[in-house]
Amino acid sequence: MRPGGLSLPVAAVLPELAAALDRSGAAVLSAPPGTGKTTLVPLALAGLLGGPPRRVLVAEPRRLAVRAAARRMAWLLEEPVGASVGFTVRGERKVGPGTRVEVVTTGVLLQRLQRDPELPGVDAVVLDECHERHLDADTALAFLLDVRAALRPELRLLLASATADTAAWAELLGGAPVVAAAGVSHPVETVWAPPPSAVRPPHGTRVDPALLAHVAATVRRALAERDGDVLCFLPGVGEIARVAGQLAPDGVEVLHLHGQAPQAVQDAALAAGERRRVVLATSVAESSLTVPGVRVVVDSGLTREPRTDHARGLSALVTVRTSLAAARQRAGRAGREAPGTVYRCWAEAEDARAARFPTPEIALADLTSFALQAACWGDPDAAGLTLPDPPPAGAMAAAREVLRALAAVDGAGRPTDRGRAIARTGLHPRLARALLDGAPAVGPRRAAELVVLLSEEPPRALGDDLAEIHRTVRRAADPYARRWKDEARRLERALPAGSDGESGGGSGPSDAVAAGLVVGLAYPERVARARDGGDGAYLMASGTAAQLPAGTRLPAGGWLAVAVADRPAGSPSARVLRAVAVDEATARRAAGPLLTAREEVHWSARQREVTSRRVEALGAIELAAAPLAAPDPALLRAALLDGLEREGVSALLTWPPAASGLRERLAFLHRTVGDPWPDVDDAALLAAADRWLEPELSRARRRADLERIDTAAALPRLLPWASGQAGRLDELAPERITVPSGSRIRVDYASDPERPVLAVKLQELFGWSAAPALAGGRVPLTVHLLSPAGRPAAVTGDLAAFWRTGYPAVRADIRGRYPRHPWPEDPTTAEATRRANPRK
Repeated sequence: MRPGGLSLPVAAVLPELAAALDRSGAAVLSAPPGTGKTTLVPLALAGLLGGPPRRVLVAEPRRLAVRAAARRMAWLLEEPVGASVGFTVRGERKVGPGTRVEVVTTGVLLQRLQRDPELPGVDAVVLDECHERHLDADTALAFLLDVRAALRPELRLLLASATADTAAWAELLGGAPVVAAAGVSHPVETVWAPPPSAVRPPHGTRVDPALLAHVAATVRRALAERDGDVLCFLPGVGEIARVAGQLAPDGVEVLHLHGQAPQAVQDAALAAGERRRVVLATSVAESSLTVPGVRVVVDSGLTREPRTDHARGLSALVTVRTSLAAARQRAGRAGREAPGTVYRCWAEAEDARAARFPTPEIALADLTSFALQAACWGDPDAAGLTLPDPPPAGAMAAAREVLRALAAVDGAGRPTDRGRAIARTGLHPRLARALLDGAPAVGPRRAAELVVLLSEEPPRALGDDLAEIHRTVRRAADPYARRWKDEARRLERALPAGSDGESGGGSGPSDAVAAGLVVGLAYPERVARARDGGDGAYLMASGTAAQLPAGTRLPAGGWLAVAVADRPAGSPSARVLRAVAVDEATARRAAGPLLTAREEVHWSARQREVTSRRVEALGAIELAAAPLAAPDPALLRAALLDGLEREGVSALLTWPPAASGLRERLAFLHRTVGDPWPDVDDAALLAAADRWLEPELSRARRRADLERIDTAAALPRLLPWASGQAGRLDELAPERITVPSGSRIRVDYASDPERPVLAVKLQELFGWSAAPALAGGRVPLTVHLLSPAGRPAAVTGDLAAFWRTGYPAVRADIRGRYPRHPWPEDPTTAEATRRANPRK
């Protein structure tokens, strides 16, 4: 052990931690960054500092942290990596027969648990940085709790967190003890450094250039005002490059620290330098890595989180405000070795609106890989897993739908043999499907190379044409190209025997066709065809609109297999970021499961008619259509009902007076009496179509057939025949009423829905003391008394009162205009008549 190794702050709690694990088998360690929890604790658990020898697995959330932790532990032991301490990440392993501590990514740990849940030979597992709430870490914890409960109760489990909020973790472990290590308490001064003028908030992945210019200016200010190296936190690789381009400090080295950085650059950032340094980093440096020499932190206040549009199958990163907990972690980097300073590029008041903790990845991410992991573990719904937070139901449903489409799970959600093969690749299920199905079609080597381009994002400078990127990287020898080739060889070796398929004995398809086929196999719903207009607009098979960005290297028009797309906030279309131009034959082959031939019978709102076609489509993309000679009657009926709903029963059917009159009478009775008299508004008639429009509706083929339906004959089918009340229709709501003159006058139920109207010449009502009430006496008639010329003379709802008080005035007013008509002084005793007096 190097001198000073045991002086790390966590050394003081190692006895307490050992006792807690001996007593409970599981514990939670709370230790701030820089205390040695990632390096000294695993060595102690493995007995490398004294005590019985054990084999320890340490799981880190990132590959960069895995390598850094293994190198630091090996350095403390004065050994090379691969001796007592080794590491394994996807595609790289350095362990030896004497390795006692192996550092792995949480993804590698999940693979081992799936292969052999007992973890033979492993005595203890440390889940480091559990506070970061990565999905793989949450999943590994749930699996390990199952293993301890059912298979290996003696397996020791330690959760290590850089924060003090450990109560929930302890409860998840069944009330496990919490051991807290105090950090080195070097004070960190906070300097609030908001931009001098307002900046636009982040929008999707876009960050206001004015904010980045301010961050660069703040770095220059920090270099001038403070000593020591500067660690600057930015949300992503693009922002790091833009800020670096604005820094040209004399005698100061500028380094980039992120997951895609070349290994040599990562090593330089994590080692002490001879010159003063500015390290521009993403959130990878918040807690799991120590950057020596840092005395100053400049925090942009931004971070990236995943977002998934499950309905469209699009995933993207968005820029969000850093949580308060993450901001504390970042600031703490300035005080690891000595007093330091943090420059926060926002106003102090903005902290009131910030989230306390980062959002757990399980609440935001695409859960397809998680759902397959859960299915292979034997819990397809993840209902029995002890997770810190349950997966959202909608995201799980979308994930299971994808797995069913890939034939990775059966109808009950259980993994198929194919699903287990997909899970063993360690890739996202979509990419694993592209590898396994693409290898026989394009050759194992090309399939593996193309899948690596999809899983390991190429540098943005290479453009957006994936076929062109493939050709460029294959010829290159830069660090990305070397990593790409190594990973492609690993995937090729992992393919099952016999994957050569049709390309094994010949040249196979061209590189462009191969790229399009592999991309389409991974993302069949993103196969897209250009829309009319030639402006870079496309329609994906999923039904999502897509748009080529300005400056694209992809040809406009034709077909695309889209590898990467996002949907910017507020945009109606997805944005194509990486794709391959393909022909229709390749599109059909890649997205074969989405190819359908269907009878399409629907109501056209534009034509106001039923249209019947046989359509061949690739998802939402229509390939060909032809008129349908004999449409399915059930589809026709559904289309006509849709037309009735869209156009309205009143507008689409023909309503002669007899039919409209009956409808008005039924509406009156439904309103005044209620059951059993039916509702006959448009919505109710549509809902009851099978009762009153059959069999005419079943025989109809087009709009004209609906218009020919005899509604006067069809509507009586709705009358309450079963209860016997139908026979009372004329009693309760008569069509006509016989007045004293003998005339049968039609009742108007439409003019006033509340009070039906009887419009009749005044002379025909002589001798009638009162008009009948309708609806069983509930509703009096309103009588419109007409002059001999048929013009309104008076309106009354009380005929007896009218004869007494209203008639004399009407008689005096119009008697002179109609002298040939009777105007008796007492109308109650006069004889009603329809005729005028004879001429003298």
